[in-house]
Amino acid sequence: MITMTGKAIRRWWALFALPTALAFIVAFIIPLAMGIYLSFTSFRTMTDAKWTGLDNYRQAFSDPEFANALWRTVAFTIVVTVLVNVIAFAVGYMFTKAMKGANLFRSVFFMPNLIGGIILGYIWQLLLNGVLALFDKSLTYSAVYGFWGMVILFCWQQIGYMMVIYIAGFQSLPGDLLEAAQVDGASGRQILFRITIPLMMPSITVCSFLTVANGFKMFDQNLALTNGAPSNTSEMLALNIYRTMYSRTGFEGVAQAKAVIFFIIVAIVAIIQNRITTSKEVQA
Repeated sequence: MITMTGKAIRRWWALFALPTALAFIVAFIIPLAMGIYLSFTSFRTMTDAKWTGLDNYRQAFSDPEFANALWRTVAFTIVVTVLVNVIAFAVGYMFTKAMKGANLFRSVFFMPNLIGGIILGYIWQLLLNGVLALFDKSLTYSAVYGFWGMVILFCWQQIGYMMVIYIAGFQSLPGDLLEAAQVDGASGRQILFRITIPLMMPSITVCSFLTVANGFKMFDQNLALTNGAPSNTSEMLALNIYRTMYSRTGFEGVAQAKAVIFFIIVAIVAIIQNRITTSKEVQA
């Protein structure tokens, strides 16, 4: 029976893989290739593209707002990656312990992830501006308040999702290993840092990868919460690319070049982060 199944798979694998492969080519490979090509052209529509070489990239790198948005996005991503994963790990660890109402609290923490970024942005704009009004401040008049407002919003949305992944990791830990450590006299701190965290590295790898990618790509929350105000000093990289494309006539090619640079940066950072965390994984 196993031999027959193996022969059938070897014979018909292409038939089953073809739909997914076609969807991947149509939805990812072709748009990526066209986007890279358009980054070397001047265009208004797909049919009137004219080759300009590296001119778009020169303009992109010479744009001070693009450079500022890049460094702001890097700083934002570092901050939220640390905060989201530390808090989600702690909350997930807490909810795996025996406590009343754990399932209810899990649902409450996860719910913000179900709300769209635009809606969250406007909700938190009202909340944060209401608090800052007590100090005669506003999100849209301070780059510092705008930055930390986006950090709060992002963490509030992402912590619940990462918590679920960490809970699944905690529940898969070998109980006999933890019990053996307790019997040997290991303290709770030793068990956490020398056993639990090393065994949780696969979950940490996944969560940190998702947080890094989502932090770099944040757009709708930025648009709704601050819209780049004041004077684009709270503008993230995705919003900068969007504005270059749709608010500056004749800069479509430059915006596309910025998007390609953005893609390369995110890919490199994600690969490095994934390799670093994967190298620290251990087998139970």
